[in-house]
Amino acid sequence: MKSQLSTPRSDANSDTHQCPATLPDQHVVLLTNFIPPADLNIYTELARRVGKLTVLLSTAMEANRQWQPDWGTLDVRLQKTWTFRPTWRHPAGFTDSIEVHVPRDTIRLLKELSPDVVLSEELGFRSLASALYTMRSRRSRLILWTNLSEHTERGRGWSRYALRKWLLQRTDAVLYNGPSCARYLNRLGTDPWRMHHVPYAALPFMFDHLPLTRSPEVAHRLIYVGRLVELKGLVPFVRELASWASRHGKRRVEFSLAGTGPVRSQLEAMSLPDNLTLNFLGYQQYDQLPQCYAEAGIFVLPTLSDEWGMVVNEAMAAGLPVLGSVYSQAVETLCVDGKTGWRFLPDAPEEMQAAIDAALTTSPEHLNTMRAAARGAVAHLTPQYSADCLVKAIAATRPDRRRTRKTRQTRPACELATSSAVSDSPTRGGLP
Repeated sequence: MKSQLSTPRSDANSDTHQCPATLPDQHVVLLTNFIPPADLNIYTELARRVGKLTVLLSTAMEANRQWQPDWGTLDVRLQKTWTFRPTWRHPAGFTDSIEVHVPRDTIRLLKELSPDVVLSEELGFRSLASALYTMRSRRSRLILWTNLSEHTERGRGWSRYALRKWLLQRTDAVLYNGPSCARYLNRLGTDPWRMHHVPYAALPFMFDHLPLTRSPEVAHRLIYVGRLVELKGLVPFVRELASWASRHGKRRVEFSLAGTGPVRSQLEAMSLPDNLTLNFLGYQQYDQLPQCYAEAGIFVLPTLSDEWGMVVNEAMAAGLPVLGSVYSQAVETLCVDGKTGWRFLPDAPEEMQAAIDAALTTSPEHLNTMRAAARGAVAHLTPQYSADCLVKAIAATRPDRRRTRKTRQTRPACELATSSAVSDSPTRGGLP
């Protein structure tokens, strides 16, 4: 399904109130788990647009991430945090090891910093503490930054559902990352006038300088970048890829996997036809990824559940069409069948097989056309654009900008899109 949420709500309904490019009088405190490489530029751009940005982190870096902590020029403080490492069991049957952070000094730090805006990521303990603080503070407004999808939130439980609904009723604005997230928030009863789209963005000039053409030898070479874990759906994908290769014995199929994880041993032990080769590249540093993409022709993301999937942005910027699962919100949002990629349900083998066949039988000439379309689809998704969306959301919460629904004449884009998109969503998610 083609996304209807390509522009932020504040862009679509700015009426006569134009958002300032900067907010020099605003002190923003951002609370999040850690800073991934791609997010650093967005936060840095936000810091340039507000008077002051203070970042409160739960941890320098999570144990299951191989990135080195890099905070650039940001004003960062590490919180006192309890960390738990439970196993997440999804109703679809797969498991994943996650980290749950409980920062225990949030209210004390917010009292000390006394910000104009509290920008809290996710809908857990840090956001609960942030809400309790802003309910008592007369000067601080609360913005909740939600990065989730309907499918990732299946089976979360009624207690978490109740907490989220309570939090969303007490926030001045809610940020969402894509159409599935917007539908989820809509079902929780979130006021659509408070919803603002803030997209993910790949690092500029890192991937978009690569050539847009590939030789016939490279055109159909597949690549995956990420953790080699059950969550990513690699074993069922390779099984279907092997089935396709067996039926097309004259075709040589190469699939490179950049990353590490426990599923590698399962993949290495699989019985494959002679014309299918798996290349295990191991862990690649972030600055090595452009070369990985340059040596491939099609990006693969068969994930069983991803609230977004930043690798999709990166691959498309590098000129790779995406053969991907609709359980990645990035695939649902950015990929158009036959134009920028091929979509499939990873728990529907026939559908996956059809998508593999469509990708591997597309001519090298048409693939080059799709490369240009893929890059064009994400060209506007820059850290600067995301930071501008953040500034517009912050500005919308200022007392002089708040307006009641009675003064509005039209429904916002996010409300129109979520109400019309729920019935034909390709996901199988539900609440809670």
